[in-house]
Amino acid sequence: MIHGRSGRKLSRTASHRKATLSALCTSVLRHKKIRTTLAKAKETRMVVEKIITRAKNAVANEVEGGPKNVHARREVAKFIHDKDVVKVLFNEIAQKVATRPGGYTRVVKLGQRLGDGAHIALLELVDYNIAQEETKAPAKPKRDRRARVNQKKQTDTAPQAAAAPAEEKA
Repeated sequence: MIHGRSGRKLSRTASHRKATLSALCTSVLRHKKIRTTLAKAKETRMVVEKIITRAKNAVANEVEGGPKNVHARREVAKFIHDKDVVKVLFNEIAQKVATRPGGYTRVVKLGQRLGDGAHIALLELVDYNIAQEETKAPAKPKRDRRARVNQKKQTDTAPQAAAAPAEEKA
């Protein structure tokens, strides 16, 4: 029985795994949600949670009147190689999750990929429910079948009626 080993290898070497997780974390923080395999989503979730917690604690210290925590920004920037994403993390995301005690991300299973049957999941930030806001938009009112049939009859007879007066003029 193996104890104390956490994390998935994802069929990669250590350096490739680190680069993959770095890229996935950057994408999650930039786009607020990504679609990837279930194993990668679960592994990325652990890393993103730690990064957001570090940013949240640094911002909370700054709000209380402490100095700007440059060390936390540099530690995050070691893993997230995009300066714009680091700025968004510390200025926007960390302030939005300031009251949340953890659980900043959500993994939603989407089924299996057709090509190779891999399990696909959606990894998203909880406070950015972009998909749910889009579904809350008011839907178009439904028209019944009779209205569509009547509309089709009117459009079918309209060209014939327009053609008849032209023949009379000639």
